[in-house]
Amino acid sequence: MIHTEFHSSHLYPMEARKNVHDKQRLEPVIVIRGQGLTLEHAVQVSRRYRQVKLTDDTNVCTRMDQSVDVLEEVVKAALPLYGVTTLFGGLATEVVSNDVATELQNNLVRVHTAGAGPIMPLESIRAAMLLRANTHLIGASGIRRQWDEKLIRFLNEEVTPLVPVFGSIGASGDLIPLSYIASAISGQDEHVKVDFKGETISAPEALQKLGLNIEKFNPKEGLAMINGTSVMTASATLAAYDLYTLMAASLHIHAMAFQALAANNQPLHPFFYQVRSHPGQIEVTDALLELINGSKMIYNGLDGKLTKRSEDEPIQDRYSIRCCPQFLGPMVETMHDISRTIEIEINCANDNPLIDVNTRKIYCGGNFLGEHVSIAMDRLRQTVGLMAKHLDVQIAQLVTPEFNNGLPACLVGNQNREVNLGVKALQICGNSIMPYLLFLGTPMADKFPTHAEQYNQNINSMGHMSACLAHQSIATFRQHLSICLLICVQALDLRANKITKNNYDARSLLSDKSRTVYEAVRSIINVPIDEKRSYIWNDGEHALDKHIALISENLTMNEDGPLFKAIEPTIVWLRSKRYSNEARRMP
Repeated sequence: MIHTEFHSSHLYPMEARKNVHDKQRLEPVIVIRGQGLTLEHAVQVSRRYRQVKLTDDTNVCTRMDQSVDVLEEVVKAALPLYGVTTLFGGLATEVVSNDVATELQNNLVRVHTAGAGPIMPLESIRAAMLLRANTHLIGASGIRRQWDEKLIRFLNEEVTPLVPVFGSIGASGDLIPLSYIASAISGQDEHVKVDFKGETISAPEALQKLGLNIEKFNPKEGLAMINGTSVMTASATLAAYDLYTLMAASLHIHAMAFQALAANNQPLHPFFYQVRSHPGQIEVTDALLELINGSKMIYNGLDGKLTKRSEDEPIQDRYSIRCCPQFLGPMVETMHDISRTIEIEINCANDNPLIDVNTRKIYCGGNFLGEHVSIAMDRLRQTVGLMAKHLDVQIAQLVTPEFNNGLPACLVGNQNREVNLGVKALQICGNSIMPYLLFLGTPMADKFPTHAEQYNQNINSMGHMSACLAHQSIATFRQHLSICLLICVQALDLRANKITKNNYDARSLLSDKSRTVYEAVRSIINVPIDEKRSYIWNDGEHALDKHIALISENLTMNEDGPLFKAIEPTIVWLRSKRYSNEARRMP
């Protein structure tokens, strides 16, 4: 059975909040308008506590008002409209009187607070609140602006509904998870809890503290709140955003492996992508050439001369080195595809029914189905597994003397100590994670039940669970990357000593880009660079599990730290490739 990791606590540590608050509150407010919202915006709000404001654009406000007016006419005329004057799903044959149209919506929200399992990460819930408000601003949902104002007030005041992870099959949207958000801002249910700046209190109590009133949803407004893809898309947004960081880290690790293995850079010659011009292959080639530029550890074969490095080394490197652009290229393209898909979903109307205010007609359909999100997250998890597999092979080369061009077995530091095992345990730990990541790459989109809700939801996406597994995959891959970075630092120390004969300090031999990562890792684990000994010299000198945890935390959760800063130019460059001709800027 898959263990779903949502960390031991759903609460952000108060120190973590404090570290970002002062900085983020000085940043310009993000204005949402139903379009143009990006992955970066969502992360700034959900994870960095950036302040948000609803647009005052007259056209946006008017469209929202008009959509509400159209619905009011339907209810007054007692016309048959799904979910407004009828019951829901398999019960939609039952027409209800307009006298209970309001109670129908509030009952809908109340009855769907039936989730199970651990609480979702608060950052995912915060992102879902932002996305739900943004989709309403399109003006097709028939919901009053006041509900978006409450969502934004909760975000800005750091009040986050506590949402159980299990409950959505991603068909009629994220009904159960979104019902907790809807109940929280409505304040009608005492049992619905929120995180109020680190304290768990009831939703009605939170409204009272904010000076807000308990309110009921009008006709269609319950559906507009819970019948959509915002929760799955929120988790997908954070995963897609973090994938850029982890892809950049992977590229840096491969560049470090190139140098530690004294590899030939000839496979990175631009001629290869001139005759096979896949965009991803081009991007990976260009990135790796930049990352190893200036290194004194690699063999320079870019001149194309037919020479052999030495009698003891093969004329060309093994596939994990030689095919880096060809292997990682499709994954870079997939990463961009995923991000573009999620950004479309962020800025769409995805409930039902939807109102065309231009014609004043209402249409019933299926924009709530999360198949785009589900397949995107399936692809993300598969990509992460393949990236881990590739890195695992690089590490296997580094620790094996038959394949590592002269480095000690297991990258043992002090070879005069008979009992030293070097990085053996680190490699085993990494090797245990890699198959798990490949297993997490198993598709969810094809696992849908067909019998949900009286066979009404007879196809569904499982998008929410696919996105939750993507969150788990990203968190686990951070651990794997941390191990790879630590092993690479040890390998570079040993390569430096092999080249210089008496100095384990690799800085003077590394490329500029790899030097910054090398130095960052050492500073985070607090093991100073020493020309007399490698990072791991004698067994038992370091708490390696603590080192793994420190590096993992600094990969994605500390964007002001030295490791993130070292790889940030690569992250920014990769993100710049996401769009072809379209420039996106923060509002």
